Order: sequence, then C-alpha cells, then structure tokens
Amino acid sequence: MSCAIDNNSKPKSMSRAKGWTTEVENLFRFQQAGYRDELEYIQVKQGALIDKWPETGFVKKLQRRDNTFYYTAGKENVWTATSKK
Repeated sequence: MSCAIDNNSKPKSMSRAKGWTTEVENLFRFQQAGYRDELEYIQVKQGALIDKWPETGFVKKLQRRDNTFYYTAGKENVWTATSKK
C-alpha cells in the first residue's frame, strides 16, 4: 500500500486492502479529495503540509483540486466539504 518515492511514479498494480488501517483510511481520504495518494497531493499542491490528527494519524484536512476543503472536525470519521473563503 505504500506509495513510491519517485516523483514521476505511475501506478503499476493495485492491491485490495485486507483490513481497515490508518494507511487505508488516509488513502481513502486522498482519493475522496481527487488524488491517488499523499505523494500526488504534495506534487499537485506544491509541497503543501498535511495536517493529521495526533491521536489517530488520520488526515485532518485536504484541499481538493477545485480549492474546496475536506476536513474532519474531531476524531469522528465524517468528512465535511467547505468552500475556500
């Protein structure tokens, strides 16, 4: 499930998750925001920092390609979309 370090990496295969881990949850969140993974998000957003909840390691906030934000307001696993102000 790990993403490659190479900046020009392209997916070569897919593996299905066998359990719901922090890594799987974070990949789901990146894909919901329109990115393949954390590496693609950093490339598109030009080095943007990724906020994560310290208790769980889950991604806290992501900016979609249309500049709308996805965020969780707490430990719960509920995404909220909001427009950039």
